[in-house]
Amino acid sequence: MNVFLTGSTGFLAGELAVLLSKRPQIRRLYCLIRANDAQKAWSRLQQVFQFHGDAFDSARIIPVVGDLADSSLAEKLCRLKDLGEVDTVIHAAADTSFAPASTENVEKVNIGGAQQILTWAQSLPNLQTFVYVGTASICGTSLTHCNVHEDQSPKSGAAHLVRYCYTKMIGEMNVTRAIPREKLLVVRPSIIMGDTRDWTPRSYVILWALAAVNTIRLIPSNPEAHLDIIPVDYTADAIVELLFAKRNWTTYHISAGKKSSSTLEAILRAADDSSDGRPPFKFVRHELLQQMKKWPKKLLPQSELCQYGEYLAYWNSTFNGNGNLRMLLTAMGPYFRFMDLDQTFDNSRLLEDTSVGAPPPAHEYVRETTRHLNNIDLTEGALDP
Repeated sequence: MNVFLTGSTGFLAGELAVLLSKRPQIRRLYCLIRANDAQKAWSRLQQVFQFHGDAFDSARIIPVVGDLADSSLAEKLCRLKDLGEVDTVIHAAADTSFAPASTENVEKVNIGGAQQILTWAQSLPNLQTFVYVGTASICGTSLTHCNVHEDQSPKSGAAHLVRYCYTKMIGEMNVTRAIPREKLLVVRPSIIMGDTRDWTPRSYVILWALAAVNTIRLIPSNPEAHLDIIPVDYTADAIVELLFAKRNWTTYHISAGKKSSSTLEAILRAADDSSDGRPPFKFVRHELLQQMKKWPKKLLPQSELCQYGEYLAYWNSTFNGNGNLRMLLTAMGPYFRFMDLDQTFDNSRLLEDTSVGAPPPAHEYVRETTRHLNNIDLTEGALDP
């Protein structure tokens, strides 16, 4: 098997690159790397394996210089003769930013870039499998307080909280039109946060949101809403297992499902360390978020927030009126809305067709990751959530 992987310097695909490199069935692993030249590409790819001390076999693991934002990427890949031996394409790369300022690049990468990979893949003479790594959140905002099944999405008219989810929906729809069903595998992870292993994760994606909530303490969200959160190592294991499994379906949720889902309250209780004198977590109605965002500007002297004096005093001492609280609350807005959707994603297909089993609930494994929260730059995360 000769595999072409996108996104290998990222959070999830970095784990995929390492796992795939350990599979004896894989003869060559080609990794698309955004770099100025081949030397820089080699360096970036080697760093993926060095991060946790994994072996890097330069004869089998080969970087390919390319950028998903390049409108001529497909043409350039077609000119690389060695790639003609590729029989398996795993498109795992994406721009995951929620920031409105990133909308143009999110669309260019997640829709345009996916189309470039598709166009090139269709030219491969020996293509056997095209794996598209999407997201379970393409189901949109109309399916709330329920366990979502694979067949309930995508729907072109679905409303989405952020542009990222919309672009991943369009990307999946384009893939399913272009690749024959017998060659297609669509995997939809739910919310990927942290790692069950006791080491530094490749990325603080989503952990940033946990660190933000841990700092804010007054939470405008439903504490009992279900959260479908899975660790990155479980996600990568499941994708690789599906790649080699005898599959009965084309599309799979990789998720916690109803049985392994958690709640925000349970996760925060597991992650809480208020021994430093911070006030305890308190949940308030979502409508207070707008008041909370205005409070740093002193625009609400008589607001409902006045009853939470302990938290206002804590904000004063922690943020010192420098505007970071408002920036943090603004960046957290989509996350709070996602939490209140109360969605879980059915994982029965995955459990039936692989041996990966159910993932650990987030409130169990998150204890292993909370020691990293103090390493997270909240301001940087708020600028590009």
